[in-house]
Amino acid sequence: MARSARMFEIIQLLRSARTPVTAQAIAQELAVTPRTIYRDIASLQASRVPIEGAAGVGYVMRTGYELPPINFDVEEAEAITVGLAMIARTGDKGLKRAARSAGRKLSDATQLSSTLFASTWGVEEPQNVDLSDIRRAIREERKLRIGYVNGEGNSSERIILPIAIAYHSEAIVLAAWCELRGGFRNFRPDRLTSFAIHPDGFPGRGDMLRAEWIKDYATWL
Repeated sequence: MARSARMFEIIQLLRSARTPVTAQAIAQELAVTPRTIYRDIASLQASRVPIEGAAGVGYVMRTGYELPPINFDVEEAEAITVGLAMIARTGDKGLKRAARSAGRKLSDATQLSSTLFASTWGVEEPQNVDLSDIRRAIREERKLRIGYVNGEGNSSERIILPIAIAYHSEAIVLAAWCELRGGFRNFRPDRLTSFAIHPDGFPGRGDMLRAEWIKDYATWL
């Protein structure tokens, strides 16, 4: 998430909160470190956004603060319209639900395009797993216990450290560090036969693992 988008989310979280919100809670929600939140809030305060509070106590937004209206130019509105429509091709029902919600919010704030359409044909939704749960595990750096059948029909059970999801026109790919194989593996969610959140996590390792994985994955794109 870009810093500007993250700071917008911080403002939204504080505006909707009824009690002080700690930097730790905000950091967990936005999948960053508390130190990052401290820096962002200091920048917002320096920009005269009326945030009050302190580290370790919590932050509140003074009442009456309103964000400026969202304004997109024609090209931006068209890009958003097509982008939201194409999310239907990912096979991720959680993302499709979020896209519909985002579209409703944006249509209240700005005029989106009514002249562009995108095909909804794409990957079918996996039957044995909700990708929202996998995306949450990636954000929270939680291990997963999975049952898996590979392309040759061989079954196995594994403990994996999920780090990314890649959406292709023909398949969804779950990238993970596999403890069974001792290396990175790419799994097809539609081939999962079982799925559960493991009690153990891998806090602080997600960014490092993604950086290593993307070196090889980028050559496939």
